Amino acid sequence: MKTEYAQEFKAEIDAFKEMTERFYNKEITAKEYKGFSGRYGSYAQRGGEASMLRLRMTGGRITKEKLKFLVDCIEQYEITKVHLTTCQTIQLHNLDGVTAGDIMVKAADHDIITWGGGGDFPRNVMASPLSGAEPGEYFDVMPYAQAAADYLLSFINKVKMPRKLKVGFSNSTANETHATFRDLGFVATKEGRFDVYSAGGLGANPRPGLCVAKGIRPEKVLYYIKAMVETFIAYGNYENRAKARTRYMQITLGQKKYIAAYREKLDEILESGEDLDLKLVIHPMDKTGDGSVVSDRRIISQKQDGLYAVSYHPVGGTPKPEKWKEIYEVIKEMDQVELRLSPDADLYIINCTGDEAKKVLEVTSDGARDLFESSVACIGASICQVGIRDSQNLMAVLTEEMRKMDFGDGVLPKIHISGCPSSCGTHQIGTLGFHGGVKLIDKVPVPAFTLHVNGCPEEGKERFGDSWGVILEEDIPAFLKEVGEAVSGERTTFERWFTGHRDQLKAIAGKYLK
Repeated sequence: MKTEYAQEFKAEIDAFKEMTERFYNKEITAKEYKGFSGRYGSYAQRGGEASMLRLRMTGGRITKEKLKFLVDCIEQYEITKVHLTTCQTIQLHNLDGVTAGDIMVKAADHDIITWGGGGDFPRNVMASPLSGAEPGEYFDVMPYAQAAADYLLSFINKVKMPRKLKVGFSNSTANETHATFRDLGFVATKEGRFDVYSAGGLGANPRPGLCVAKGIRPEKVLYYIKAMVETFIAYGNYENRAKARTRYMQITLGQKKYIAAYREKLDEILESGEDLDLKLVIHPMDKTGDGSVVSDRRIISQKQDGLYAVSYHPVGGTPKPEKWKEIYEVIKEMDQVELRLSPDADLYIINCTGDEAKKVLEVTSDGARDLFESSVACIGASICQVGIRDSQNLMAVLTEEMRKMDFGDGVLPKIHISGCPSSCGTHQIGTLGFHGGVKLIDKVPVPAFTLHVNGCPEEGKERFGDSWGVILEEDIPAFLKEVGEAVSGERTTFERWFTGHRDQLKAIAGKYLK
C-alpha cells in the first residue's frame, strides 16, 4: 500500500471519531451513522451498542507482521469475536467506538487500511488464496491484485460512485474468488493473460459478469479498472440505491450496449495517452523443502518442491480470538510462512516444510472435521443490522446435530448460509444454499430459510442455484439428516449421489418445504 494513502486516510480518522461519539451519545440516527461510518470500514452492530471494524487484506494475504498486529489488537482491546468474510477480510466485533478509531490508526501503520471497507467505494480486492503456491495455476495473480488495490484507493477521494465496487482476480478455472460474478473480474488464462468480466454480482437480481475483453496482457489491468469506474459513474443509478450495483447496468442498457459502453470508455482511456502500465518486478519465492514430508486431509502440496499449505476452517468462519496468537507463536520463526484467507472463510498457512506443517496441523486441530463442517456462514442477524436470521447460530446447531450422525466425509456437502437475501454467505452459488427469512404459520412469523440447490462458481460452469422453497429453521437439521442417510445408504458422497438422485433430493426436501 502506498504511504500517501495511509497518511491521507489517517488524517480523516478524527472525523470518524467525532461522528462515532455523536452516534453513541444518541445525537444522530443509526441510518445517518451508517451512511458516514461505512467509508471507514466500520458499522454499528444490531442494537447500536457496539461497533465492528473490517480489516481489508488484499488478496486475503496476511504476512507475519500483519498477524502480529492482529494478535496485539486482540489482546490490548480484549476483542471477543473475530470473523472471516467471503471477501477475504477480517471483521473485529463487539468494539466500542473509541476502540474502532484507535485500531484504524494503528492498522494503517501496519499496511492495513480500513478506508472503503464499507460504503460506496472500491472494496477489498480479492485473489485466489493459494496464488503463487497452487499446483496447476496459470500464473501468480497476487502481484496484480495488490497493484489493483493500491490503484483503487486513489479513487476514494476523487470520485463518487453509485455503490460499492468489488474486484477479483482468479488464477485458475476453480474461480474461487467468483471473479466471473464480480463487478470486475480478471480471470487468468493458460496463455498467461487475463480475460475480463464486468457488471456481475450476487444478491438481489444476480447476474454473471459479461466478458468485455479476452487475452489482455497483465500489465494492462489498470486501464480496465479505470474503464470500469468511469462506466459505473456514467451509467450507474444514483437515484435508487436498490438498483445502483453494476449488475443493473446489464438490465438498463442491455448486455450488448453495456459491453459497447464499457469498451468506449476503455478506448477513451487508451487514447488519452495516460500511462497506467504496471512495471512490476516479481520475485519468485526461493524457499524449498528440506526433505521432510507430511500427509493429511488438510495438507496441500504446493508447486514448490517439498513445501506444503495447511488448510484450517474454523467452524462458521469465526475462530476463537486466542487462536490467532497460537498460530503466530508456531509460525513466527518459520521462513517465509504466511497466511491466506479464502472466500469460503478458510485460512491457509502456506510455504511450510513437512515438519513445519506438522506443527501447524496440531495448532489448528480444532477446525472443521469434514467437508460439511467447512460450510460458509455470514455473521448473521445477531450482529448485522440488515440480517434477518442468525446464520452463525444455525451453523453451530447443524454442526452439533450432524456430529451425532457421524456421517462419512463428503456425505453432506459444504453448504452456504446467508442471514438475508444479500448473499454474504454466497448461498446463490453453493451446492446447497440457504438464505434467511420468515414464514407466516397461522399468521405468526416463524424463522425460516429459503433453500437453493445446485449453484456452481467454477469458470465455464457458472450457475445460480435453483430456489426450491422455504424450510422452517427448526426443520433444517432433520432435512440434512435425511439427506445424509440417503447418501450414506448408497455408500457414496453427495457430489456423486446428486447427479443421479436429483428427484430423490426433491422428494426429501418436499417433506419440509412450506
